[in-house]
Parts: sequence; C-alpha cells; structure tokens
Amino acid sequence: MTAQTRQNPFLAPYNTPFEIPPFDKITYGDYLPAIEQGIAEQKKEIEAIANNPATPTFDNTILAMEKSGALLQRVMLVFGSLDETDNNDQMTAISEKAYPMAAAAADEISMNDKLFQRVKYLYDRRDQLGLDGPQKRAIELSYKSFTRNGALLSADEKEKLKNINNDLTRLYLQFNRNLLASTNSFELLVDDESKLAGLPAGIVGTAATEAASRGKAGKWIFTLHAPSRLPLLKYADDRELRRKMYEGYMKLASEAPYDNRPVIGEIIKTRAAKARLLGFDNYASYMTDNVMAKTPEAAKSLLMKIWEPATARAREEVAEMQEYVRNEGAKFEIAPWDYYYYAEKLRQKKFELDENEVSAYFSLENVRKGIFTLAERLYGVTFTELPEAPKYHPEVKVYEVKDLKGEHVAVFMTDYFPRPSKRQGAWMSEFKGSFEDPDGTVGRPIIYNVGNFTRPTADTPALLTVDEVETMFHEFGHGLHGMLTRAKLRSQAGTNVDRDFVELPSQITEHWALEPELLKEFAFHYKTGEVIPESLINKLQAASTHNQGFTTTELAGASLLDLEWGMLNPAEGETIDVDNFEKQVAEKLNMPRQIAYRYRSPYFKHVFGSDGYASGYYTYLWAEVLDTDGFELFSEKGIFDPATAKAFKENVLEKGGSEDPMELYVRFRGHEPSVDALLRNRGLAPKAESAKGGDIKTPGGK
Repeated sequence: MTAQTRQNPFLAPYNTPFEIPPFDKITYGDYLPAIEQGIAEQKKEIEAIANNPATPTFDNTILAMEKSGALLQRVMLVFGSLDETDNNDQMTAISEKAYPMAAAAADEISMNDKLFQRVKYLYDRRDQLGLDGPQKRAIELSYKSFTRNGALLSADEKEKLKNINNDLTRLYLQFNRNLLASTNSFELLVDDESKLAGLPAGIVGTAATEAASRGKAGKWIFTLHAPSRLPLLKYADDRELRRKMYEGYMKLASEAPYDNRPVIGEIIKTRAAKARLLGFDNYASYMTDNVMAKTPEAAKSLLMKIWEPATARAREEVAEMQEYVRNEGAKFEIAPWDYYYYAEKLRQKKFELDENEVSAYFSLENVRKGIFTLAERLYGVTFTELPEAPKYHPEVKVYEVKDLKGEHVAVFMTDYFPRPSKRQGAWMSEFKGSFEDPDGTVGRPIIYNVGNFTRPTADTPALLTVDEVETMFHEFGHGLHGMLTRAKLRSQAGTNVDRDFVELPSQITEHWALEPELLKEFAFHYKTGEVIPESLINKLQAASTHNQGFTTTELAGASLLDLEWGMLNPAEGETIDVDNFEKQVAEKLNMPRQIAYRYRSPYFKHVFGSDGYASGYYTYLWAEVLDTDGFELFSEKGIFDPATAKAFKENVLEKGGSEDPMELYVRFRGHEPSVDALLRNRGLAPKAESAKGGDIKTPGGK
C-alpha cells in the first residue's frame, strides 16, 4: 500500500477482535491528524446540539453530548496510554501539541453558552421531566461541570480561564518530562561485590543485568524504579549504599536540568488564580467541592484522626529500632535511610519472616491466577488469553472476560514490567469505555493494568514481593470496576465516580491477597510446586500490621502536604520555596524526622503531573475507611460469601457513578463507615469493637 492510499487506522472502524486498537498499524504520524479531525468532528457535533431548534430533552442534549467526540476520545485513549507506557522523543514531541489542542477543545465546549443554556433548561426542570435517577444525576453533574469550567463567567473572564488552563497543560507536560528524564538519568553504580551483602540474589542478578545492558558488565547498577530502589533500602547491609539511594530518591527531579521546583511554583500560582476566578477561596476548595468530602477541612479532619495514632506508633517503631541498633553495638541514630532496613530486621526477628522465602510462592503467573480466581469466585467471570490479539508492547497480555453463561463482558490487558519508556508506579485505565444506548447499541470496555514489578531473571521467574502482590490486587480491583460496570451512560460507567470513591474497589480487593482460603489456590512454590504452608501464612498475617506507623505516617503526611499546597494562595510575584514549604508543613504536623513524605513534591506526579489527584491524594485514606469497614462484612459472612459479593457487585462495581456514592455504600454495607475499621486494620487500634466515632459525613448523607 502506498503512502498516498494508506488509511489512518483511527479514521475507520477497527477491524479487530472486540475493537481493540490496531496497535501494529498505528504510526507516530497518525496521531496529530486524527486528533485534529476528531476535534473538528466534535466541534460540528456540539454546534448541532447547541443550535438545535427543538426544545431541550435528555436525549437531544445530555445523551447527544455524551456521544459526541467519539473519534477524539478513541485517539486520545491510545495516545495517552502509550505516552505513559512506551514514551520516547517522538511521543514527547507529539504530546506538546496533542494535549494543549485537546484541552483547548474541551474549553471551547465547557464555555459554549448556547450549550450551557440547554443544560440549564434541563437542570431547572429536572424534577418535572420524568427522568430516572441516573438521568437526573447526569443533568446535575453536567450543570455543575459547566459552572466549574467557567460557564457563568463573562467573555473576558472566559478568555482568562482558557489561558490559565493552557498554562496548566503546559506545566503538567513539563513536570512529567522532567520526572521521567530525572528518573532515567539516575544510576547507583556498585563495583565492589562486598557492598552487596544482605541483598537477595535475585535483586543482585537484576542489578548485574542492568549494568550489562548499559555497557558495564561485571558491575551492578541500581535505579530509582521501585523494584530496584526498595529492596536496596530494605536489605543492603552497607549503610552508605542505602544513604546514596535514599538521597538520590529525595533529590529526584530537584536538580538541573530536570528541576521541577520552579514548575511547581508556577502550577501553585496558576491553580490559585483559577480558583479565585471561579469564586473559590483556594484550589483545594475548588477540587473538593464536587466529591464526597465537599471541603478540604472535611478531608483534613479525617486525616488528622489517622495522623495522631499513626505518628504515635511510628515513634514507638523508631525507639524499637534504636534499641536494636544499640544491642548490635552501633552508636548512630536511626536516619531515614535506615528505616526500611531496620524495620525488615525487626520483622525477621519478631516473625521469623524471610521475604525471599515468601516471594518464592508469589511468581507473577501464580498471582495472576490468584486475581482471576478471585474474580471468578466472587463475581462469576472468567479470563481467557487471546495470544493473537493486538498489543502495544510484546510484554502485554490480552484476555477476553466472559460471564459464566459464556457471554462477553470485557477485554483485559496487563503490562507488568518496568522499562525506561514507562513511568513509575502502577495504574489502571481503558482503551474503550462502556455504554448502553436507548436504541440498544451496547459497548463493552477494554481495560488495562500497568505495573512496574520485579522482572524475571535468567534462572527465576518474576517473583513478587508482598507489596507487589498487594499492588497487583489493587490495580485489578480498579480493573474490575471498569470491566463489570453496567451503568448505561458513558459519563457514569466504570471508574467515572467521585475521586474519593474511586479507590474503594481497588483497596477492598487488596484484602484478599493474603487471605488463607485464596492463597491456597494460587500461592505455589515456583520450584517445588508446594502450596504455601500454613505456618508461613500465619507469619504473613501476624506481620501484616508491622511497620504500619511508618507506612500510615508516610501516606497521611503526603496527603496533608497535598491539601496544604491546595490551600496556599501565593501573592502575585511571590517566589515559592518548595523545600521550605515542605519543611514548614512537616514542622506544623510534628512529623517524625526519620520519615519523609511518601512523595516529595518534585516527584509527586499524582498532584503535579495533572490535576487528577490534586488536593485529592487523601482519597486513598478516605477510601480505606470505606474498604476496611466494607471488608469487615466479608470477614463476618465469609470472604467468598455469595450474597455479600452480589451486594458489592450490584451496588458498587456495576453502578459506577450512576448514583450518589454514599447511598451506594450504605446500600451495600447497611451503615455509613467510621475511621475505626481503618485503625483496627492497620493495627493502630485494638481489634475489639471500639466506640463509634469519626464517621465520614457528607452533606445530606444519611
């Protein structure tokens, strides 16, 4: 086929199984033309809706808006995914044009006054139109979205908002570029094998492979990716080696030429200007206004109920470590780079738990079997690999998901190993959403999970740590939310829910990772095939709350830092000192000096790489209040109790954002949650039922 006759694959229906994107046919040159055409098509569709002479109805306005922009969405879902999982210079160059174009097009829609007047007409009459609950909610959320995006502003103010949004898009791109480049530029080179004492053989082997791949055979290279960084901090006997790794991580994206601190200063000032323009006291108030928390004060109040017991436990942990060091005859004080190491030493001493012994039962393929078994037993779905299906990278695996009747439910993809072109972390997203239109047209989703888990070596399969196992279950929980949805509207399907509700399915799924009944179905020794022994399960469960003071303080501290950034209103022309601000927040919280924020601001991608979790990182702990309270029902009834699983599936996983999240939770659980279950689960409060208190309350909540 000649270049003149070649069809841009985005511009025609995908001739693939289940409309999986034809990745092998997509070239870098396809993205921008398809995005431009998608924007043009959506503009025509929106103009037709806005200028429709017919009286506004749900179908000709709200549903028509939801169905518009199909081409643009199709392209951006693919581009956005590959930009994060398979990035290179070409993708970066495209992103500098693609994201601003898409953001500007979204602004044009959200500030279209004729369109807004049609939505307002429906909003003002929503109680008289005979709508069902999801339709009425869609109108209310659409009206709120318009007002939050400037629909009530004057023409001049709308132009200001467009410029602000464009600036934020540019700044997010710059933050993410710096972060990826800084991560990949760091290497900790070891040329003396004696310095590797204490490290598991598999980790040493991976470091040797990394060194060889960089032309330094016979040496060892460690990187800032979690499967390399965390084992070094946890196991390396060489204290100086741990310090170098820790300080390398603390300085990530904080030094030229990849310094994100000036970028953060601009983001904070630009966000504050946006909040003021839209009538909010600060950006945190703007961001929490349309989620369950409603106010940053409510989110902060919840966090402080967790902060106090967490830091109290962390100080006990530090004292215990210090005693351990003294008993060894050493004279130094516990420093931040010692925390993982001595926490592991104490865990081994208290519980006789060897991470290497544990990981031998958690090959990635075994854990994959575990998550699929969980889904089948709880929710009645099966996973069948499609080896010939299109995939964007050779390491991706593709599965068809069916119900027990054999009917198609979704497509699920996994991409689990780190590479330089992939950003750090783990996440879930989609290549295609779900919907059911009034004419009977149904679209089922294509969902994917991404991770950065320990790679296989020449002589061992990928053997996961307990943390990695829990992360795999976590992201699969998000995946189930996307796959099992039955919400009819695109805007309400799957994970299209309040930001502080979206982590409930993922975090509750983590609870099954170490449940004995499930472990016996997937945790087999990679060499012998022996099922994980009950003695080891007992040790795992006994150790499950070990070091939770540190873990909870780290997480709550980052959440509180995020909220403090959102509540900051810098004066015009003020220079923001990122390091000093972090220090002031830590001092105000009386944060233990041995513990840093889970993410320092220069690499806090959740908060500064986009606005997705800005003033919303607290949602992991907010949702944990829900998930721990919810899992207590499973614990009481049986972890595979059919009635409890059915209630969770029907009221949470299938409903998406079609109803108020607290109402859905109460319908599943029978009551609103309290922080007590979280504290019990983390070992920060007695397991016995505590006095009722610390409920999550939302305005109008029951």
